[in-house]
Amino acid sequence: MEEDAGQRPKGLGKRAWVVTQFVRRILRALAWSNFVRVTVIGRELVPKAGPVIIASNHISMLDAVFLWGALRRRAVAIAMAELWTWPVVGWLVRRLGQIPVVRKDSGSGQSALERAEQVLRYGGVLIIYPEGRLVAAGEDEPYKPGVAKLALATGVPIIPVGTSGTDRVLPMRRVRGDGPKFDRSQQVTIHFGSPVDPAEFDDPEKLLDHLRQRIEGLKQ
Repeated sequence: MEEDAGQRPKGLGKRAWVVTQFVRRILRALAWSNFVRVTVIGRELVPKAGPVIIASNHISMLDAVFLWGALRRRAVAIAMAELWTWPVVGWLVRRLGQIPVVRKDSGSGQSALERAEQVLRYGGVLIIYPEGRLVAAGEDEPYKPGVAKLALATGVPIIPVGTSGTDRVLPMRRVRGDGPKFDRSQQVTIHFGSPVDPAEFDDPEKLLDHLRQRIEGLKQ
């Protein structure tokens, strides 16, 4: 899963572009058919070209599907390494050149950040979940510093995103109880906010605090 530091990231290659177009056609068809009701707000705030970091809250395993589908550019996400072992999903994340990270493994985390920086250096879109794990309603998880380090090191702006409703469509197993495993009647909202310029911050913690406030404010 390693990439040469001098190579164009796999997620920005032609094969990833072809797979992206194919999968997004399917996702848009599902959206148009109201298979799941999805509202996207502020998509025009994502630059049409150039590097950008997309940072969102994380409440369901479906978050990346809806966020990735809402974008109109190719995007590479940092995702939990377990996905690479799943049937179908594992094939997809490999073809799309996504970046695996083993949770609570500092070496894996550093490697993921290096690959993420490479995506940005090549002018790509990077999706990252600053909380680093799924967070249920009522829980609080500190933001991991990776997103701030990337933004400050590269000068790349961060687009905050508030995702809501995905946790009702596909609830986490540990909080689902006797409720439905999948409820497509629920409304999903993906709300993009105006970019955060890392040049306005001289400290990663200040940037993280501001980013959290922005994301919280975008959640419906």
